[in-house]
Amino acid sequence: MQSILLSLSLLASAAVGVLAAEDLKIDVTLPVECERKSKKGDKIDVHYRGTLQSNGQKFDASYDRGQPFSFNLGGGQVIKGWDEGLLGMCIGEKRTLTIGPSYGYGERAVGPIPAGSTLVFETELIGIQGVPKPEKIVTKDVPKPEETAKKVGEKVASVVSEAAGAAKTFVADTDDGERDEL
Repeated sequence: MQSILLSLSLLASAAVGVLAAEDLKIDVTLPVECERKSKKGDKIDVHYRGTLQSNGQKFDASYDRGQPFSFNLGGGQVIKGWDEGLLGMCIGEKRTLTIGPSYGYGERAVGPIPAGSTLVFETELIGIQGVPKPEKIVTKDVPKPEETAKKVGEKVASVVSEAAGAAKTFVADTDDGERDEL
């Protein structure tokens, strides 16, 4: 019985992970190596360009103002997609965040953003208050999307195989040999 419960909880966890992935997708477009990454509670400076996924229309950009946006990461001052999507960044790193409505503005319209919109933000971490800017930004290689997708697929297949094995073991363990045979 414990094996089945474990298997079901693994499958439920995988399903929750898939649903969360629909709300926030993070694409690292310029990976950077560093010793200190952004974390909850940091005051960070970020340049961004925000567009609507539906039509590509730009609704805001700090680049246009020539001034990065500053806020406390993880403090609820911004949409959830930013609070989570900008964690673990290095100064100089760039990411594209695709943010579903539940991690964005939800079912309410905000300025030029229609209710229920999926948002796309091109972001660049300019600085972390109290952390010196590196003299040189060191970029790093990122695996190709095909390689990453293959690894994820292999991991999912492995988890499903483990769950199936656990279910078979449970069924075999509950078969005590007593049967009403003719």
